[in-house]
Amino acid sequence: MIDLSPIDLLVCLLYLAVVFGLAVRSAKGQRDNEDYFLGGRRMNWLAVGVSMFATSFSSISFLGLPQRGAYQDFSFYLTILFIPLVITPILWWIFVPMFVRLNVSSGYEYLGRRFGLPAQRIGSALYCIYALGWMGTMLYAVALTLQTVMGLTEDQYFWTLVGIGAFATLYTVMGGLKAVIWTDVLQAAVLGGVIVIVMVLAVSRIDGGWSAFWQIATEHDKFQMFHLDRHLLAPENFTGRNTVFTAAAFGLFMYLPGYAVSQNMIQRYVCAGSLARGRGIVLLSAAINTGLGFLFLLIGTALFAFYNQSGGAGLPAAGAEIAKEDQILPYFVATELPGLGLTGLILAGLFAAAMSTVDSGINGVTSVIIYDWLAGRQLPLRISRILTAALGSIVIGAALFVPVLGDTVLGIITAIAGTSLGMLLAVYLLGMFVRRANLGGILIGFAAGLLCLADVWIFTEIPTWWFGAFTIVPTFVVGALASGFFPAPSAAALKDTLLRPRREQRP
Repeated sequence: MIDLSPIDLLVCLLYLAVVFGLAVRSAKGQRDNEDYFLGGRRMNWLAVGVSMFATSFSSISFLGLPQRGAYQDFSFYLTILFIPLVITPILWWIFVPMFVRLNVSSGYEYLGRRFGLPAQRIGSALYCIYALGWMGTMLYAVALTLQTVMGLTEDQYFWTLVGIGAFATLYTVMGGLKAVIWTDVLQAAVLGGVIVIVMVLAVSRIDGGWSAFWQIATEHDKFQMFHLDRHLLAPENFTGRNTVFTAAAFGLFMYLPGYAVSQNMIQRYVCAGSLARGRGIVLLSAAINTGLGFLFLLIGTALFAFYNQSGGAGLPAAGAEIAKEDQILPYFVATELPGLGLTGLILAGLFAAAMSTVDSGINGVTSVIIYDWLAGRQLPLRISRILTAALGSIVIGAALFVPVLGDTVLGIITAIAGTSLGMLLAVYLLGMFVRRANLGGILIGFAAGLLCLADVWIFTEIPTWWFGAFTIVPTFVVGALASGFFPAPSAAALKDTLLRPRREQRP
């Protein structure tokens, strides 16, 4: 259990006060839903790129990456590298140009133009299922972590969860996407600042400093990234958590759908107002993910070196010194670096990671309800704010309900998130690449994807990170084949919705 000093509490309160101030400032000058949900398409692309990173970096990552660096190795970095090496080029050439060219407010407007209103609403519904499940899970996870780390009672846990959710909802209601973007920038700065400070101080406590750190880490193969059985098709290559194939599965079937067809990401591609800026946002986010992902894993490796240096007792054991391995970072700060306000910064980092997920999700879900279901632009801004507040309350309720579902809820909701967006990704690819694709075909494709997912989930023990493959591939293949049994799409449906050569992809 970690006790907070007055300076730690002061750090947390100052952080929350600055976030609130940014929200108040962001609320000025908002006139309509275009301002509220898209920042008037005049947002600074540098800020949006940083925000895109913060949105994708959850509280689980904040604690989980140091845990992997400490207790495992650098194998997860291979998954992170899929963002700049695979996902970013796909976004650059395919998705960002399409969304910018069509000038969408909701990303699912593309589905409406290509396949009709039913497809648009199915797409937005799938996104809402994903977003509400993910936000509730993240809020639950951070509150549970704080309960364990700080020894909170059940009442304190309840009010902590409600408080974080309510605060994130409050500043999102006030400032809309602009508040989300600028508070995400602050949150990313806090995350980066915390990890750099702790990294430097951790290495300074290793006898021999940086050279000893590298030596200990190298001797224990802590920088190992590639795990692959010499028999390429060995089952262990596909079911092991740290293999090359597992990294590819995470990148292609979980990360790619989230970046390509999630409304909270699509908002960022279009809110800067041009294709060049949208692409710049993608590049900047990829660079930050690559750099900070490396640092978060490296700090875990530094903690391993500290606890395993000459005379060290080894890493704290889960269930003994700490309740879970992912508490290694706050445990080290509280026991080895007390009185510096760093524990408060760690907690501020946890708040930042949780709130950046919740605020973006709430704003994104509200925007698709407004634009896809309520004919958006004509509605008064106050209706958007009321809906945002209501959705924030639903997220808090979902987070409180999560423990009822069981111990494996995190894995279940993560699987639902990846697969729901996976089916959406398949439909977008059908629309862009298959001229014959039509509403009847994609509906049958959806059904095929759901049936395959149910079959895999119920009758096999395939790891959840492969679930996306069993929705994306069947949805695409069956959707393409089934479209041949329905009338071809009209010329109006194909106008500007098929993937075009690069020279034509200009906003």
